[in-house]
Order: sequence, then C-alpha cells, then structure tokens
Amino acid sequence: MENDATQKVNAVLIATISFAGLILGYFARSLALKAQDRAILAEENLRHFVMTGKLHDSRLSRAQIIALRFASEEEFVDLAKLAATENLSANEIKQRIKNWKADHHRV
Repeated sequence: MENDATQKVNAVLIATISFAGLILGYFARSLALKAQDRAILAEENLRHFVMTGKLHDSRLSRAQIIALRFASEEEFVDLAKLAATENLSANEIKQRIKNWKADHHRV
C-alpha cells in the first residue's frame, strides 16, 4: 500500500517539476526576445536620428520598426515615411525592401 502512494507522489512530483521547467523555459525565451526587441527599437531610432535629425514617426508600431531594420541605408528613410503614412504591415515593409541588410545577430 505504501508503495502505491509513494509511486503516485513521485509521479505528481515529476509532472510538477516538468511543468515548472517548461514554464521557466518559456519565460526565459520570451524575456530575452523582449530585451532584444527593445535593443532593436533603440538602434533603429538612433539610425533614423542620425540620417534625418529626427526620431521615428510616433505612428510606427514596434513590428514596423523591427521590420525596417532590414532596409538598406538608401531606402530606409523613405520606407519609414511610407510605412507611417500608409500604415504598412511588417510583411508589406519587408516585401518593399529592395536591398536587404541581413541581421545575423538575432537570438
């Protein structure tokens, strides 16, 4: 009888630890991606400021700014203006990029 109770406790303990490990992995990954997104936003804001003397248009969303990071220097400013005025989605922005600037540092 004690053996059955011990097995049930062990099974519950293993399931709980496994679930906690999954939750920990999810949060560790999501927090790293959020931190990286914030870094990209800051980098792209600085890039825009250096090229124009102004910060990004406030109408641009996080997804739009992150998509703009792939634009080359030549098309970046015009594409940012177009994205703000026409409210382009991230995919639409990526489709309009002619000269891609690769991002090999994404985690």
